[in-house]
Amino acid sequence: MDELLKIKEEALDKISVCTSLKDLNDLRVFYLGKKGPMQAAMKSMKDMTKEERASFGQVSNKVKQDITKAIEDKKVALEEAEMNEKIKNEKIDITLPSTTLPLGSIHPLSMVREELEDLFIGMGYSVAEGPEVETDHYNFELMNIPAGHPARDMTDTFYINDTLLMRCHTSPVQARTMLKAQGKGPIKIICPGKTYRRDDDDATHSHQFSQCEGLVIDKNITMADLKGTLELFAKKMFGEKREIRLRPSYFPFTEPSVEVDISCHNCDGKGCPMCKYTGWIEVLGAGMVNPKVLEMCGFDPEVYQGFAFGIGLERVAMLKYGIDNIRNFYSDDLRFLNQFTRKD
Repeated sequence: MDELLKIKEEALDKISVCTSLKDLNDLRVFYLGKKGPMQAAMKSMKDMTKEERASFGQVSNKVKQDITKAIEDKKVALEEAEMNEKIKNEKIDITLPSTTLPLGSIHPLSMVREELEDLFIGMGYSVAEGPEVETDHYNFELMNIPAGHPARDMTDTFYINDTLLMRCHTSPVQARTMLKAQGKGPIKIICPGKTYRRDDDDATHSHQFSQCEGLVIDKNITMADLKGTLELFAKKMFGEKREIRLRPSYFPFTEPSVEVDISCHNCDGKGCPMCKYTGWIEVLGAGMVNPKVLEMCGFDPEVYQGFAFGIGLERVAMLKYGIDNIRNFYSDDLRFLNQFTRKD
C-alpha cells in the first residue's frame, strides 16, 4: 500500500507540471497501462491474505481514480490554454480595411419590373402570370381579334402550329384571370412577363421584349380612373414634374383607346432631340375594356366596366436611364451592366 501511495504522489506531481497534451497522454499510458508501476504493484496481491487483498484492492482503485481524475482535469486545462493561445495568435483586427468582393448587379429590366410591381401592389393590385406558349384562343380570340382580323398583322406572331404560338402580349393573362373570376368583380391585376413578335432587331425593336399590362374590372369604372392611375405611374417612374396626355387611338380589345405620352424629362416639355422637339414622348397604350371582351370573358358589360394598359419595360428603362439601344439589355457587356451596380 505504501508503494501505491508513492506511485500516486509521483504521478500527481508529474501531472501537475505537465505542459502538453502529448506528455500528458504519455503519463496516462505509463501509470495506467498494462506495463506501468500500478500493474507491477498489483502482482503482489497473490502473496496476500483474503482480507489484505480486499483492503489492497480498495486502495488501488482509489489511486487509479485519483490519477485518472487528475489527468482529465489537466487535459481540460491544457485544451483550454491551447485554444486561448490559438485565439490570441489568430485573432482578426476588424478595424483593418476589408477586401472588396465583386458583386453582381440587378439588371435594369429587373429594376424597372420590381419598381412597377412595388408601385402597383401599393395601389392594391396583385401580380398575375401565365404561360409564354399560348393558344390562339387566349392570345387573339378572347381579345376581340378573330381570325383574319387586320390587327393580327400588327403583331406578326411566332406560330408553333395552327393553334399554339408564342404570346405577343401578356393580354392572355388578363383573359385567363377574367374567366377564372366567373363574371364576378372586382379584378385588379398587373401581368408582367416576356412577349415575342416577328420583328427586325434594331436600336429600338426586338423580337423578344417585356411587357407589364394592367387590368381593372369593377362597377362604375371610368376613363378618369385610368387617367389618374397613369398620372401616378408617370410621376413615380419619371419624376413628380411629369405630365401626361391622352391621344385617341385604336386597339381591338379597348374602346375607347388612347396612346399615352409623358412630358419630356430631358427638356421639361420645351422641345429637344429626344422628344423630336414636340415636348412629349410616347410610353404606352391604354383604354376602356371593350364590352365584347368583357362579354366573352364572362362579365356583364351592363354591370361591369374596366380599363387596361400595356407598358413596355424596355421602353420605360430606356427613357428612365437614358439607354439608346435596346440590344444592350440582351448583351453580356459588363461596361453596360456595371452602371447598375448595387448600392447596398
